[in-house]
Amino acid sequence: MTDFIAQARAILKTNDRGGYTVPTDRLYPFQWNWDSAFVAMGFAAYDVPRAYRELERLAEGQWADGMIPHIVFHAPSDSYFPGPDVWRTSHTIATSGITQPPVFGMALKRVHDAAVDSGLVNATERSAPLFEAALCWHRWWYAARDPEQTGLVALLHPWESGSDNSPAWDIALARVPTTTETAVVRKDTGHVDQAMRPRDEDYRRFIHLVDTYAACGWDPERQWKAAPFKIAEVQTTAILLRSGEELERLAVMLGRTEEAAELRQMNTLSRKALLAQWRPHLRRFVSRDLISEEDVEAPTQAGFIPLLALDLEPAILDAACAEMESWASGLAVAFPSTPQAFAGFEAKRYWRGPVWGVINWLLIAGLRRNGRVDLAEGLRAATVQVVERQGFAEYFDPLTGEGCGGLDFSWTAAAYIEFTRKAA
Repeated sequence: MTDFIAQARAILKTNDRGGYTVPTDRLYPFQWNWDSAFVAMGFAAYDVPRAYRELERLAEGQWADGMIPHIVFHAPSDSYFPGPDVWRTSHTIATSGITQPPVFGMALKRVHDAAVDSGLVNATERSAPLFEAALCWHRWWYAARDPEQTGLVALLHPWESGSDNSPAWDIALARVPTTTETAVVRKDTGHVDQAMRPRDEDYRRFIHLVDTYAACGWDPERQWKAAPFKIAEVQTTAILLRSGEELERLAVMLGRTEEAAELRQMNTLSRKALLAQWRPHLRRFVSRDLISEEDVEAPTQAGFIPLLALDLEPAILDAACAEMESWASGLAVAFPSTPQAFAGFEAKRYWRGPVWGVINWLLIAGLRRNGRVDLAEGLRAATVQVVERQGFAEYFDPLTGEGCGGLDFSWTAAAYIEFTRKAA
């Protein structure tokens, strides 16, 4: 009988680069922000000191203004574009100039709890500086990405969502020019079938945005004014709120009363704002395009991630769950990043249809929070089964269950550890 837990742990060990974990060899040779947060939660199940180290290495890349970048370039590699020379940031450690969904707070609370449960004597000592890093990052989110204090934080680049080529960005991204000052020399399609990756046109727009913000000196106020792409996003806000709740609990545990109150204020603001993004006729939550001042109605998994951070009233919960079930119906594996019935659906192209283990992780947590244990368990079991059939792929074709993208993927291994831990 195959020991899949041993395989998952072996993948994390293989992808270890000295206290930080790359998502997979060659395709992603650096430390990615939300990948590492999920990985830290995977490590927490069996190696708490290593889990702490994952977060500590990520925090090494934190900027003076509090932002934790989406990539930390700890060591050079020529297998990825865009590298440090394209980002043109100026920090002690080379990093990208944008951020990613703040799973960090959720991860830190999980790691701290595991440390306490395991009797680790220096749990508070290890957690305290990471709490400071997380709090500073949350302050950055509300200052830099919600300057009008709406409670919804905005993204200035599709990469910040983690869902790079999602149909949610099609309309807004089409307004971004394809002209760039930077030669676009893609490396990803040398490692993975180009049919599974964003298009060349997408990349030119992505790099145009990088050029735009680099010209602003990566100053948040200047970027906000110059941004041709600006989406107040429900998935990122929901993750921020859930992490904020976890940090608020951790602040109480650490005796940080004032910081707990500050986090509570942030969380209250975002909770109210997220609830206001529910659209009954769509049976999901929607993001907001701050340039066109219109709802982002393209159907994606982001519309259900608010379950992670909200305690929904029965009518809203029932409607959201019914919509989720309709998306999952007839698929080899759920949950799709966009529904099969949508015109923009592509079963194998990155965030335009495929199933992602970490998105299922967030959805399962949201369903459990809201008492829908039946749907949560079905999604958990299906994710475990597809990994055991297809391996620890980056993502999966929802129509066939085929593993796609990078192989031996760290966050899929972490998700498997999480899902089997819950089952135990």
